[in-house]
Amino acid sequence: MVKKSIICKYDKYYIIYIDQYMKEVVMKKYTLTIMVWLAVFSLVALPFGQSPRVTAGFDGLEILPKDASPLYPIVLSEEEWMERLTPFQYKILREKGTERAFSGEYDKFYEAGTYYSAATGQPLFSSDAKFNSGTGWPSFYEPISQDAVILVEDNSWFGRRVEVLDSSSGSHLGHVFDDGPPPTGLRYCINSASLIFVPEGVEPPELVKEYLAKH
Repeated sequence: MVKKSIICKYDKYYIIYIDQYMKEVVMKKYTLTIMVWLAVFSLVALPFGQSPRVTAGFDGLEILPKDASPLYPIVLSEEEWMERLTPFQYKILREKGTERAFSGEYDKFYEAGTYYSAATGQPLFSSDAKFNSGTGWPSFYEPISQDAVILVEDNSWFGRRVEVLDSSSGSHLGHVFDDGPPPTGLRYCINSASLIFVPEGVEPPELVKEYLAKH
C-alpha cells in the first residue's frame, strides 16, 4: 500500500508537471502569434498620410538616392539649430520626426498666404496648392517652385517613400505621395511644425525677411 501510494503520488505530480509544461507551451505559442499579429497591425495601422507605400507616378521629378549629399546654402551646427528651433521643431526638421496626425496647427487650415520653412524662412508652398487630404497633415499638390524642395528616397518603415526636404538647408518637411488631386496627382504631406505661415498682406517674421533679403 505504501509503494502504491508513493507511485500514485509521483504519478500525480508527474501529471501536474506535464499539464503545466503543456500550458506553458500553449501560452508561448499564443504569445508568439499575438506578437506577430501586433507587428503586422502596427505597420498596417500607421497613419495613412505617412504610411510606407511603393512610389510610382513621379515622372518628371528628380528623386535623389538615400546616400546623396546635396550642397545646401545654409549650414548650421547642431547647437545652432537647437538655438534657432523649439525642441519639437528640432525633432521634426533635424531628426526627421513626424507629428501626430490631426494635431498640427495647419491641418484643416485654409487661409490665403504663403508657407515658409521654419528652419530657414525659405518660401515653400502657396495656399493655392493646399487641399484637404483627410490624412491629418497639411497637404499640397505642388511646392511654390520645384527647386524649393529636394526629394530623396526613404527606405525606412519597411517600405519605399519619398522624403521632402527644404532645398536651403536639407531640413525634413515630410513626404510626397502619388495619390494627390489634379493637376499634379501628387500629395506633399508636410508637418505643420516644419512650416511658418504668413497671411497675404501681412509682414513676415524676421527669419523670412532675412532669407528673402539674402536669396
